Amino acid sequence: MKKQRIVVKIGSSSLTNVKGEIDQTKFNDHIDALAVLRKAGHEVILVSSGAVAAGFAKLGYSSRPITIKGKQAASAVGQGLLMQSYIEKFSVHGIVPAQILLTRIDFSNRERYRNAFATMTELLERGIVPIINENDTVSVEELTFGDNDMLSALVSGLLHADQLIILTDINGLYESNPRKYPLAKRLDYLEQITDDLLKGAADTGSKVGTGGMKSKLLAAKTATSLGVSVFIGRGEGSNKLLTILQGGGDGTYISNPAIAKINTSRQWIVLHSESTGELHVDQGAEVAILYNGKSLLPAGVVKVNGDFQKGDVVEVFGVNGILGKGEVSYSSGELRNAIEDRNKEKEGELVSSAVEVIHRDRWAQI
Repeated sequence: MKKQRIVVKIGSSSLTNVKGEIDQTKFNDHIDALAVLRKAGHEVILVSSGAVAAGFAKLGYSSRPITIKGKQAASAVGQGLLMQSYIEKFSVHGIVPAQILLTRIDFSNRERYRNAFATMTELLERGIVPIINENDTVSVEELTFGDNDMLSALVSGLLHADQLIILTDINGLYESNPRKYPLAKRLDYLEQITDDLLKGAADTGSKVGTGGMKSKLLAAKTATSLGVSVFIGRGEGSNKLLTILQGGGDGTYISNPAIAKINTSRQWIVLHSESTGELHVDQGAEVAILYNGKSLLPAGVVKVNGDFQKGDVVEVFGVNGILGKGEVSYSSGELRNAIEDRNKEKEGELVSSAVEVIHRDRWAQI
């Protein structure tokens, strides 16, 4: 089998018991399965929930806290317990794990985004297993990664993973809720996550987690759009992940071979960057950037909205709406001057520093 880069996401309900404590049987089962993947030569990245679930009982809570401060305090206690268990259990297999705690800011800030990529790449090259979790303790807003489902999708895209495996307590996706309708048909293979599937998905999870099936579908939709194949389901035993990778998993496979992987720069532009302005382009420019793979030239820009500087990200609009986002080579003032004065002499002065308003390598279609 071809050696692959695999992101495995394990949610709170798959790690803990109903009391909020780490279930050692479940935990050891996951560790053994991850070790089998490593021994088979695959690169493994683990996105692990469980910090809040592992910590809330230690704080005296009878169930998972619902307040932000309660979640953050439980995470502060539980994250240490979680990593201690990972270090001890992985050491049996001769594997060294590394802790990486991320927040939304680590994705929206370009420098931190690049640093996260560089760090995780170095760890993988050194044979380390990165264990990633949301940094709940310092988050300034309510936990938004959906029990790390979306975090696992974003990490799989960032690292150009071949496969994202989302382990859950349900064996895949169904046409309707199998808990309410026992005869519901399971969907074994999908090429895309449709709006109908999203509408029909429940958005509540277990008592020890925050992510329901809807958050998993949204994560799968994001990951597949970045060229990553996804599996959602369950498994038992040390060979469960290898079995999933070989196509025999108890769940749903989601993959679209027609979608190529997106480079890190474009991922940041389309998923994480904040737009500071708008460019409106004519029909010729629209055809060039959408269908001919060309860069956006100054002559194609007909209107500028907002104030932005060189290097900022802006949204680009055509006749019928938004086309995409890109990093501009000019400020809003320079582009407005170009539109106001379209004679060759002035345009020649504008393009002396760069030919393109948005280079095709810094453009992402939406």
